[in-house]
Amino acid sequence: MQNSGETLYRGWRLPLAGLQMLFVAFGALVLVPLITGLDPSVALFTAGIGTLIFQLSTKRSVPVFLASSFAFIAPIMFSVQMWGQAATMGALFCAGLLYVLLAGMVAWRGPGFLHHLLPPVVTGSIIMIIGLGLAPVAVNMAMGKTGDASAELFAYADAMLVSMPALLTTLLVATLAKGIFRLVPILAGVAVGYAIAAFMGMVDLTAVDNSSWIQVPQFIMPEFHLAAILFMLPVAIAPAIEHIGDVLAIGSVTGKNYVEKPGLHRTLLGDGLATSAASLFGGPPNTTYSEVTGAVMLTKAFNPVVMTWAAVFAIVLAFVAKFGVLLQTVPTPVMGGILILLFGSIAAVGMNILIKGKVDMSTQRNMVIVATTLVFGIGGMAVGSSEWHLQGVSLCALLAIFLNLVLPHPQPEADDLHEEQDIVEDILDHSR
Repeated sequence: MQNSGETLYRGWRLPLAGLQMLFVAFGALVLVPLITGLDPSVALFTAGIGTLIFQLSTKRSVPVFLASSFAFIAPIMFSVQMWGQAATMGALFCAGLLYVLLAGMVAWRGPGFLHHLLPPVVTGSIIMIIGLGLAPVAVNMAMGKTGDASAELFAYADAMLVSMPALLTTLLVATLAKGIFRLVPILAGVAVGYAIAAFMGMVDLTAVDNSSWIQVPQFIMPEFHLAAILFMLPVAIAPAIEHIGDVLAIGSVTGKNYVEKPGLHRTLLGDGLATSAASLFGGPPNTTYSEVTGAVMLTKAFNPVVMTWAAVFAIVLAFVAKFGVLLQTVPTPVMGGILILLFGSIAAVGMNILIKGKVDMSTQRNMVIVATTLVFGIGGMAVGSSEWHLQGVSLCALLAIFLNLVLPHPQPEADDLHEEQDIVEDILDHSR
């Protein structure tokens, strides 16, 4: 039986709602390629293709939108610097296949398998590292430098005059805006920061004027480099954690149990295939977007066809060359100001998982896992040789999982996802 959200969104309302969902996801969607040096037009195309692949995998039963994953930002930047874009795409293709492997394990062992592998003490620690590890990138960009601080792109004073208003706008919209506008703080921050930067002469539109209106995005074919693949594989663990939370969240919003039907193994499979497909075109890895889940909760747009329309609009927009070039004119300080809040929010989400998951930090076992993971991540620990090594999210994900598996548990673990469900329910209750 269809619920009220599916009944309401029919006919002409479907494409309109789809455009609205793309609007909500747009800011985060294009930020990832802009930060990592990838083409935002390709990211739009692969977000659309990935969402359609996900819908095929789940028999178009789950109203979610897939787009650029923030968990891969630092690994992509490092991999591109070490092995180049083509090798990075090959590594991301293999990372998507890790999702497929996880999907197979869930189909075989059941969803409780993921709780044993990734309990809140592990997931919270890893997500905190994603945000804290990216903090220097945000601060460097806000001060007018490149993400790794290797070069100064804008004078410090000019950069701060742009980045701080962008940050202020983003946080004010996130906290004070009402309705659908509360879900687009990134777009608001970009708009204000871009306007100030243009007024100060920091925006060069020459490339926009010289570009054509319609053009095929600049796709990149992947190459496969073993060192890059081994480096990238563990990173897939982090967005897999996010995926579980988003599937539980959208199920709570729509009143359906998507873990059972179509099954968590099908949603993981769809996410993995979408990530691998994105890499075949040179796009960033895909992940389910919690921003869109918030929009679904607000608008009651429960009909999955809404996301089909969002995907179609994303694909069409990818071929508007002037638009893609315009996105690449956003000055670094504008992005830096927004990312200060965004990356800090990711770290705060990880902390919230530890709190809502009732992770007892007075227990020595939990303290060891969290403390060691945080210091490895924030301190920049690297394990390996000059040709290949693990660091950042890759190393911390493996470390946290390893410690959780080998250290003795004070009491038997649950064989389901009820702890994760409780965390999601609590977060949704406070966001309504």
